[in-house]
Amino acid sequence: MDLRELLLESHVRFIVGKGGVGKTTIAAALALAGAASGLHVQIIELEGRDELLRCFDVEGSLDFEPRNLYTHESGGEVSARHLGADEALLEWLRDHGFSRLLSRLRSSGALDVIATAIPGIRDVLILGKIKALAREQVADVIIVDAPATGHSLSLLAAPAALSAAARSGPIRRQAEEVAEMLHDEQRCCVTLVTLAGELPVSEAIEAAFDLEDRAAVALSVLVVNQFDGAHAQLRTPLSTVDREQLSADVAQSVEAARLFTLARGDEEQLQRERLSEKLPLNQLVVSHLDVDTINLDALMSIATQLLDSELQ
Repeated sequence: MDLRELLLESHVRFIVGKGGVGKTTIAAALALAGAASGLHVQIIELEGRDELLRCFDVEGSLDFEPRNLYTHESGGEVSARHLGADEALLEWLRDHGFSRLLSRLRSSGALDVIATAIPGIRDVLILGKIKALAREQVADVIIVDAPATGHSLSLLAAPAALSAAARSGPIRRQAEEVAEMLHDEQRCCVTLVTLAGELPVSEAIEAAFDLEDRAAVALSVLVVNQFDGAHAQLRTPLSTVDREQLSADVAQSVEAARLFTLARGDEEQLQRERLSEKLPLNQLVVSHLDVDTINLDALMSIATQLLDSELQ
């Protein structure tokens, strides 16, 4: 299976990972790789951050109206939009006959009261809007740059909890319809992103089980980001000839650096094997890039890795 086929397996793909693992970068790179394969990929950003735009060397900000970020010669493209919780709540109220009350609800602070009185309503309405965008076929693939793992779990588990709490009415119907989308792997899936370290791997494993148990959402490919691994040449110490060309202190420092890098690479490989043992998911491995910030050139490098990768 190539990356294009993988992306087309589910219409909506949530990218989930703990803070610092490169979740937004991977979401952007998957979208860019999809565009290079001739697909229209739309990224939905939920937290109002500018990181996604910086990845594509685009200035400004996102709002609900989609914005083109990249067009490939194949005709594929990447667009993006921001979807906020309050905007989703306002739209739902407007669609259910409360248009005349919206300004009063906003000015009085009643919106927060509504959201607090119905736990999970904001999350369900965000997911409901994503469901509507998928139904409208705004793109071949929708990639959701989801919040950090804990919030993502709450987001994806909210429909089941709300449908159980609400006995009837439009809120329950919305929750049930969203839950149907989440439980259909042709419509929705989750891609977990992690680093090959002991703590992030442990958290990814825990998140995978929690997502299946609490949200009943299908888990797709697992992305191991910033992977170095142990290079074979590091297993050979400096030769006698090389040592003779260096001072004793420098030779000792080089040997210490070799052993440290080798040990770190072996540990990364060990953690990848632990992931494979605990989570029987295909893996996409993205190597570490020696860059300070992710721009379009760096993103293209990652996308190329994804396109050239074989699922492992």
